[in-house]
Amino acid sequence: MFPVQRPRRLRTSATLRRMVRETVLTTDDLIYPLFAVPGEGFAKEVRSMPGVYQLSIDKIVEEAKEVYDLGIPAIILFGIPADKDLDATGAWHDCGIVQKAATAVKEAVPDLIVIADTCLCEYTSHGHCGYLGAGDLVGKVLNDPTLELLKKTAVSQAKAGADIIAPSGMMDGFVKAIREGLDAAGFEDTPILSYAAKYASAYYGPFRDAAESTPQYGDRRTYQMDPGNAREALKEIELDIAEGADMLMVKPALAYMDIIWRVKEASNLPVAAYNVSGEYSMVKAAALNGWIDEQKVVLETMTSFKRSGADLILTYHAKDIARWLDA
Repeated sequence: MFPVQRPRRLRTSATLRRMVRETVLTTDDLIYPLFAVPGEGFAKEVRSMPGVYQLSIDKIVEEAKEVYDLGIPAIILFGIPADKDLDATGAWHDCGIVQKAATAVKEAVPDLIVIADTCLCEYTSHGHCGYLGAGDLVGKVLNDPTLELLKKTAVSQAKAGADIIAPSGMMDGFVKAIREGLDAAGFEDTPILSYAAKYASAYYGPFRDAAESTPQYGDRRTYQMDPGNAREALKEIELDIAEGADMLMVKPALAYMDIIWRVKEASNLPVAAYNVSGEYSMVKAAALNGWIDEQKVVLETMTSFKRSGADLILTYHAKDIARWLDA
């Protein structure tokens, strides 16, 4: 007779549980999103995202210093320009808001990794992620003209000091176009973190308040993925890897942990999970009402993302997580 197995033997103390823990969350796993706006001395809390702010560049630099001091290795920059137009000029102009913010952060905190979100939705007057056609094509996002704008955007962001380019528009061939553009401009060593599996999700609502990027009409279902599809995510990552992606992202994270797992199993590249605005705001709202223990829920959720296969986690909770882990 074999002795009776008692799994509870390894749960009898906090120290023992820590020793045998399979999945461990650390500050090295975290990426903190920041929203840059024109002006100086400006900090405006996002109505639907308690604790998250639109910040002028001087305030972005202050945040970057705090993030670095907390041990968080990276930020991702989103920009809200003063003016928007049909050509998304603010996205690719050398004096664009993300470009200015990237330069300022790298000058102030050289060792902090700056990731530039490479998309057009915050910069177009219509709020879509690409170039719209004319005549019979009015209202349709045109794939190949959009690639040219994304290529220009990526190169300008790299010139400004961005360490990583993160294209999020879900255009066909966007990784290949950006890789070609970066290489031709002398940025062969700049990695691409592709939003490889980005779903058309209802969880993005609060982000559109923060980034002021709500489409003026229609939606993004013709280029973002259908929430019911899993095999398609594997097709998307296969294409992005072939085109030169260095890292892969799944967005959102909470309702798509099965996708994180599938992507991790299908690839040997680092996998990032974006803990998006709606996921953040639900936790914040419940915590503010006293319905949940925010710290315990957040840490459990982040650990679940890692257990599902995420190597990196983009989250608005990042600063709080760093403080909790250090306590």
